[in-house]
Amino acid sequence: MDRKKHGRSVFPRSNAGRRSETSHRARDTARTGPRVRPSPARRPEQEQPYCESRPDSAPASQPRRGSSSREKDRSATVSSSVPMPAGGKASRTSCAQPPSAPEKAPNRLIHEKSPYLLQHAYDPVDWYPWGQEAFDKAKKENKPIFLSVGYSTCHWCHMMEEESFQNEEIGHLLNEDFVCVKVDREERPDVDKVYMTFVQATSSGGGWPMNVWLTPSLQPFVGGTYFPPEDGLTRVGFRTVLTRIRDQWKQNKNTLLENSQRVTTALLARSEISVGDRQVPPSAATMNSRCFQQLDEGYDEEYGGFAEAPKFPTPVILNFLFSYWLSHRLTQDGPRAQQMALHTLKMMANGGIRDHVGQGFHRYSTDRQWHIPHFEKMLYDQAQLSVVYSQAFQSGGFYSAEDADSPPERGMKPKEGAFYVWTVQEVQQLLPEPVGGASEPLTAGQLLMKHYGLSEAGNISSTQDSKGELTGQNVLTVRYSLELTAARFGLDVEAVSTLLNTGLEKLFQARKHRPKAHLDSKMLAAWNGLMVSGFAVTGAILGMDKLVTQATNGAKFLKRHMFDVASGRLKRACYAGSGGTVEHSNPPCWGFLEDYAFVVRGLLDLYEASQESSWLEWALRLQDTQDRLFWDSRGGGYFCSEAELGADLPLRLKDDQDGAEPSANSVSAHNLLRLHGFTGHKDWMDKCVRLLTAFSERMRRVPVALPEMVRALSAQQQTLKQIVICGDPQAKDTKALLQCVHSIYIPNKVLILADGDPSSFLSRQLPFLSTLRRVDDQATAYILENQACSMPITEPCELRKLLHQ
Repeated sequence: MDRKKHGRSVFPRSNAGRRSETSHRARDTARTGPRVRPSPARRPEQEQPYCESRPDSAPASQPRRGSSSREKDRSATVSSSVPMPAGGKASRTSCAQPPSAPEKAPNRLIHEKSPYLLQHAYDPVDWYPWGQEAFDKAKKENKPIFLSVGYSTCHWCHMMEEESFQNEEIGHLLNEDFVCVKVDREERPDVDKVYMTFVQATSSGGGWPMNVWLTPSLQPFVGGTYFPPEDGLTRVGFRTVLTRIRDQWKQNKNTLLENSQRVTTALLARSEISVGDRQVPPSAATMNSRCFQQLDEGYDEEYGGFAEAPKFPTPVILNFLFSYWLSHRLTQDGPRAQQMALHTLKMMANGGIRDHVGQGFHRYSTDRQWHIPHFEKMLYDQAQLSVVYSQAFQSGGFYSAEDADSPPERGMKPKEGAFYVWTVQEVQQLLPEPVGGASEPLTAGQLLMKHYGLSEAGNISSTQDSKGELTGQNVLTVRYSLELTAARFGLDVEAVSTLLNTGLEKLFQARKHRPKAHLDSKMLAAWNGLMVSGFAVTGAILGMDKLVTQATNGAKFLKRHMFDVASGRLKRACYAGSGGTVEHSNPPCWGFLEDYAFVVRGLLDLYEASQESSWLEWALRLQDTQDRLFWDSRGGGYFCSEAELGADLPLRLKDDQDGAEPSANSVSAHNLLRLHGFTGHKDWMDKCVRLLTAFSERMRRVPVALPEMVRALSAQQQTLKQIVICGDPQAKDTKALLQCVHSIYIPNKVLILADGDPSSFLSRQLPFLSTLRRVDDQATAYILENQACSMPITEPCELRKLLHQ
């Protein structure tokens, strides 16, 4: 193994400042969506990795399960520069005292609302939540802070809890020499972002669980991710790391503090994103071309996607490809971009990353073929993928996540994927009915197993199941088209489709009786905003009012439970209480930039889907609050957190990557453009230009890191279409024109309904609406672009022709 690539010291070296700058440059080319092949820099890759490490028994040549390809071994190591092994599975704890350990007293996390923090409430570690009490204790006792960050449905977080944080001896070490702080990364993304930046800059990668040692003034000096409890043949254990850091703190504290300050200073300099002396953003045409070329170079021609393994859905990349296709339809690259996006979506839909029984998509595929997933499901994936699949079709509160692990049977220890996998025997027992008319003896179970690739030995490779927990199990993945399956057994295609759907429904009903995966019942404003967008956009495109109603209910939930009317601020999170109630932490956790950006996007999408102007009014108010709390008046762009909320943190950052979720600045650039189109307020266009200018250098260096922002740059330089429909919102002719607009892929537009009321909200914002008239009392459409207005259009077919030009 190449130690230069894989090994890292637990202690930053004396040239830490230079290393952090080098790591930052590497991250610019390495930590984004796809793996591409620009030379000579490192390949840009998937996203910040999730909580996975390559197990000890896996061959070094194999990708680690669930890891990003960027970090072949991202576990922190000591100065011997050797990798560390993974460990076993973790159990779950909750706010209820574990029945297996009734004598244990809870720690102070028992008073928290976060499901993740409550999972650690019975650890023998003296955990503190992030806050002043912990900081004061560290200063008073002159102890380093041990900060551990994870989330409720994180498989490798569970492992480290079981192996280390529930270990009495390790708990004693932590309590004796450190002040221990637990953070839910989904509650406090600002804390996670700051210290992840440090870990990525000073080690081989990043991910969760993330473990960082801080000075009492919150400056990081050592960081890593998953640690096994004890030393192995090639890796150093968590117990050893703790004793070495304890000794270094006592014997060599000044050097640690100096290195920590040097690294922090270097990170501050390298992470600054500012307008500087630039006057305008870069050329959209150039950025589009570079971004597409980088994606094209790394595209997997056979299976789709943009990495060998693991593979993430990365909707921001697919969005970019559809936009690129639209603006380059007459060139060779345009159809190529469309083919890349459609092929990827098809392979994902056929693969095991999709839950064919219960629907939805798992977090990512551990292999190149999209076959074996990491089984957790995330709300933000479902929200964004619904929009992307809807775009492919054109050419209440929602819980945050569902765990990857669950018990195979009640009372048993959780295993990864247990809820989702099947044996041949199970399927045969559930589907024993003979299939009539087949060319050979055939049961419904055998038909399903053939189509979805199930085998007696299981279809999960041992290289993807190092612990042997999935032996003999199968993940459903489409192996053949309906036509091929039908031909194989001499059946009618329609009959095969019916038999498969009936079989999947029976599997779904049987699966209901299995122990369910842990549900993270925390509700986040940002992810609910994405889901409002998902329902609104999909409902509008498909003409399904029930989906638009779901979006409306989601927006109502946000306004009722996650919005403070007096201050105009969003709350970051709320929690499912008993009896269907909704609870909040006290004091409340206030929203971050992504909460505002994603909710504003959701409200704008909901307005266009429902034509209810109240959602547009609320979006404008939230944008005003976002500008007040997060806008950088000196450097341009938005900070990720409020200055006051993150006053203790050593860095105040601006997110500069579109990864699993789009960056809040990228989304904000789109929002500002759309709000300018809805209102004509020049200030929002000016902010958009300054934001894009501030991120100019990042886009120039590695545009594939910000595909969503490159899309916004294109929209700003090409100008948006204002599509105005004049008519009665309840009339059939008005709905026909609206549905015509929704059915066409037009990413750079605002859709406005002018109902003829001069006192309406939109008429007050855009006085020119009062000059647009219905023709012969029919619903009439106008397209405004580049300060020119089209002739009035009353027929949907004519409108379609004009919009396709």
